[in-house]
Amino acid sequence: MAEAADSLPPAEVLLSKRVQELVINQEEPPHLYICRKSGEAADEEQEENVSSDPLSQIPVIDLSILSASSSPSSEHDGELQKLRLALSSWGCFLATGHGIPSSFLDEIVRVAREFFEQPMEEKRKLEKGVEEFEGYGGDPVPAKGQPLDWSDRLFLDVYPEDRRKLKFWPENPPSFRDVLQEYTVKMRMMTEAISKAMAKSLDLQEDCFLIQFGEKAPLQARFNYYSKCPRPDLVLGLKPHADGSGYTIILQDVEGLQVLKGDKWFTVPTISGALLVLMADQMEIMTNGVFKSPVHRVLSSSERDRISLAVFYTPEPNKEIGPEEALITEERPKAYKTVKDYADVHWDYYQQGSRAIHVAKV
Repeated sequence: MAEAADSLPPAEVLLSKRVQELVINQEEPPHLYICRKSGEAADEEQEENVSSDPLSQIPVIDLSILSASSSPSSEHDGELQKLRLALSSWGCFLATGHGIPSSFLDEIVRVAREFFEQPMEEKRKLEKGVEEFEGYGGDPVPAKGQPLDWSDRLFLDVYPEDRRKLKFWPENPPSFRDVLQEYTVKMRMMTEAISKAMAKSLDLQEDCFLIQFGEKAPLQARFNYYSKCPRPDLVLGLKPHADGSGYTIILQDVEGLQVLKGDKWFTVPTISGALLVLMADQMEIMTNGVFKSPVHRVLSSSERDRISLAVFYTPEPNKEIGPEEALITEERPKAYKTVKDYADVHWDYYQQGSRAIHVAKV
């Protein structure tokens, strides 16, 4: 017999349990996780919206060509053109040649997996409250009627160092903190290289985006664990959304992430050593809409679990950002206002299941 609506557990109760616990206890996904239609019609609709075109691939950009002073100018200019095209059409690219060894990326996935595979009581030492953001658990309770995500995560402020809350940094596995510290250093170098390359691809002064972000632009790390799901036809690992940061750098161990282009979903492939660089709303604002902030989602799977690490690069708190003057022309008038602490506004809309970019439009 179906449960009466008023007897169903509220989101707060479900969020106090981990998705991993539901899976261990062999529970079906509770009603608040269900966000997709079921049945044959739904299968057809979902398949129609997923691209299977082998020629339409997320672009791959070799950052070593863009950062090497010894690259032939034709090769360098060609890669810059590819970068501009990728970000104005897809809003993302797969970065190779970033200087981070594949073996180190494998190490990050390994320590993340070891953390999530620990007994629940060990992970609960880092648990956050249902309404809090940083720490281990699920995202804060969304607005009524919004589905929950089939995932558990560990969210940490990693830069600047004075923002770190070490009480949430795992001591097990023992190498976790050192690995994350080293990755943070590498992410700072990578965001500098990417920000300069993006500026050059638009014929702008190379430091212009770095100036908008600020010297102490925060980096936040989100380790995601997507458990196997008995009903992947009904449940998403992460609901469709665009990010509210400047841009996001994503490491994934297996496929599952999809990006929306036009009206089709494209699966982000796993290429050994490659990292996905995904534009977010504040980069769309800074480029006056030239670069796109794409909607993306994570599918759930009945066959395998999945680990990912998203690092969000966001302008300094209380710092105004806006479209670069050189990108405002007669052909492309100013499309966005100057904004401050946009990520906070974005979060309020995200919790309602909608985008926030319109609040910044002229």
